[in-house]
Amino acid sequence: MRRNKKINMLMISLLLFLLTIHPAYAEGVQEGAEIGDKAPDFTLETLDGETLQLSDFKGKRVMINFWATWCPPCKQEMPDMERFYQEHDPVILSVNLTDEEMSTEQVGQFIQELELTFPVLLDKEGEVSNLYRIQPIPVTYMVDTEGIIQFKSIGALSYEQMVKQFEQMKKE
Repeated sequence: MRRNKKINMLMISLLLFLLTIHPAYAEGVQEGAEIGDKAPDFTLETLDGETLQLSDFKGKRVMINFWATWCPPCKQEMPDMERFYQEHDPVILSVNLTDEEMSTEQVGQFIQELELTFPVLLDKEGEVSNLYRIQPIPVTYMVDTEGIIQFKSIGALSYEQMVKQFEQMKKE
């Protein structure tokens, strides 16, 4: 009887330790733009003038996508990203490299033409793309609920790849 009590106490202690170590793990991770790094926080305005900040979405899985209107692979993946947004309701922060565009009006026309409804953030000064060392584009990151980068892809993603990587973060 006494042995079972010790084992139970040991199990409870171990469980409590494991529950406290996970948040501490996220806090001790270095900030960077690679898998396993804490995603650098940023604040940008949307085309509609709303301000969004990555850290506002802590506790949610986030897809960050860097793109430009003149980029053929970017244009290719946009319908799949819209479908993903409509069918799975993820947080998508779609960051347009506005400093490399002809105008913000061109970005607006692109969004209307493709009937995109997810938030499009304008990186007017290129600060966020520099922070994430973006080159070439498109680049997509999947960030988990603790703000840790779990997936990074250079090049266009298909709908199936978006779903797979997003669902993978649910399991971790």
